[in-house]
Parts: sequence; structure tokens; C-alpha cells
Amino acid sequence: MSMDLNFWKYKKNTAHDHATVYQTACCDGEVMEVLEILPIDDILKKVTTTFSDWTIQDGGKDFEKEGHGAFQIFTTSQIVRFDCYGMQEADMNALMDILIDFGCPLYDPQISTRFDSWTER
Repeated sequence: MSMDLNFWKYKKNTAHDHATVYQTACCDGEVMEVLEILPIDDILKKVTTTFSDWTIQDGGKDFEKEGHGAFQIFTTSQIVRFDCYGMQEADMNALMDILIDFGCPLYDPQISTRFDSWTER
């Protein structure tokens, strides 16, 4: 099974339109005024460290481990998207935990839900 996990951080006092951000920023790769700039290099370093026992290719954008599945990373200056293929729940949770540490909650387009109840609005 494949799914994508999407993360971003809204600027303070901006309207939250998750579906539009998902389509515009996460799918089309466009920069949006309502989103913060993220420390992408720091995020990617943390992913590489956390998944260091996986086979990493394409300059740290493709990860694969036998029995655990695979994921690819797509980023802009404002979003991080993981395209996950056959991954175990624990490994996907590890990706989510990394982005939570950077203040970015998960948006799951499969169920059109952003898990952001812990963030400031």
C-alpha cells in the first residue's frame, strides 16, 4: 500500500485551508504566502540519521529497507512530503515524530485531515 505524508507550518494569523495547501504546495510545489519557511537541511539530516540503516539513494531523497518498504522525499522551502510504499506503521510514525519536532503536524490527504490540535492557531 502506498500513501503520502505531508507537513507544513502556517504563519501566525493566516487562514488555514489544508486542501489548498496540499494541492498547491505539496503536489504542485508552489510557494505560498501563508506558510513558514522550514529548516529543510536540518529536517533531511534528521531523517537520514533516523533511517541510517536503510539504503539511501538519490542524494538522500530515496530510502529503502527490505521488509520495511520504501519512501521518497519531496521538499520545497515550505513543505516536506514523504511518499511511502509498503511501509510499517512504526517507520511512518518515526517520520511524523521528526516533523513534529520541527513544529509541523501531519496532513493525511487520504482522509483529508490535518492532525494539528496541538498547534497554536
